[in-house]
Amino acid sequence: MAKHPELLAKYPNVEVLPSNGQVRCLFASIRNSETSRRKFVFDSDRLITMLVEAALAKLPYKERTVKTPMGLEYVGAEFCSKLVGVPIVRAGESMEKALSNIIQEVRIGKILIQRDEETALPVLIYEKMPRDIANRHVLLLDPMLATGGSAMAAVKVLLDHGVKEDHIIFVNLISCPEGIDAFCGAFPQIRVVTGEIDDCLDERKYICPGIGDFGDRYFGTDI
Repeated sequence: MAKHPELLAKYPNVEVLPSNGQVRCLFASIRNSETSRRKFVFDSDRLITMLVEAALAKLPYKERTVKTPMGLEYVGAEFCSKLVGVPIVRAGESMEKALSNIIQEVRIGKILIQRDEETALPVLIYEKMPRDIANRHVLLLDPMLATGGSAMAAVKVLLDHGVKEDHIIFVNLISCPEGIDAFCGAFPQIRVVTGEIDDCLDERKYICPGIGDFGDRYFGTDI
């Protein structure tokens, strides 16, 4: 049974990656403080690929008929709209490779948001988007959903560029009830695809049991 059933019932726009032996092994690996950086990156990439595939399955499709080498028709599907991936720099860039590996010519935007140390509020530092982003579906990429502050600030940037709220899918590796409450309360039409929902935030606003600083561990800046 999925954790936090009440939370998932409250927010039907949130989908958790189905748990199985493989998924639990990968999460145990990346959560382990003794896991080497090389294995951390490898196992994180595997989980991120699963999450991106799950998110892509939520995009609108239309029917497409092709002819096979046998000269027969096959009825399949294709995307109805164009797609752009928007990682929240820096940790979100870890998810960019998985998306580009699945959709080779996908457009990529960038958003850099940092927390003001005095106010603890998110501050937009940099953003760059495709000119036609308003006509695209967007995968917003950030591995951690803690307080939700950075993600909500990033969504506001997308909305300012004309992106429709229901054209955004937020993809993250680990989330928590506080972050989901804040994010989905602010943007109920955005679909969220997450790997696991943890227990809570601690007094420092870190997800528990958590994973530590994902960006530092992934990019090797924790040593």
